[in-house]
Amino acid sequence: MLEPIFGSASRVKILNLLLLAEDKKHALISLARDLELPLNSVRHELDNLILFGLVSEEKIIENTPIDKTGKKSKKPAEKKYFFVNHNFILYPEIKALFVKAQILSSQKFIEGLHKICQPKFLALTGLFTNYPEAQTDILIVGTVRRTAFLKLIKDLEKDLGREINFTILSEKEFHYREDIMDIFLYNILEGKTLVLLDNVHKKIKL
Repeated sequence: MLEPIFGSASRVKILNLLLLAEDKKHALISLARDLELPLNSVRHELDNLILFGLVSEEKIIENTPIDKTGKKSKKPAEKKYFFVNHNFILYPEIKALFVKAQILSSQKFIEGLHKICQPKFLALTGLFTNYPEAQTDILIVGTVRRTAFLKLIKDLEKDLGREINFTILSEKEFHYREDIMDIFLYNILEGKTLVLLDNVHKKIKL
């Protein structure tokens, strides 16, 4: 969705990960592994983003490595970590754009979900609302056809370029968790959550 604006799918995937985990520093190798992108491609895109000013890098001297003979290397190990630059002048606007793009990408998922089931409750949280404390990204109450549902999730993950955590509860379990003040459900309902459908309460909780 954002490729025409930012130039490449790889760049969008990298920005998506950095912006939605903005307080975390990422090593080059872990970024390439998590995003399933070639190492050289990630390095190239990071160089461009650093030049642009949206991404910063930090060099950290780690423990002196041990060589194959069991001796410490004379040269300290230096490792680079990459993270979003909060002081970049357009940072708030770009962050908001990526969050909105995720919500828009989820619309196709929601439409597909209604074709395979009739959920009683549907809410987006976690990465969709920049709420890292949430232990899930999508909460669904109802019965779904698992094979068709997993395909929808896979397509959504492909659109967003990252893994989606989801939780499916029966209506009975949902009400039980509410009654016992289950901390998992409480954090979702009372946290930064976008409730898209609520047929389990008399009125929608905002």
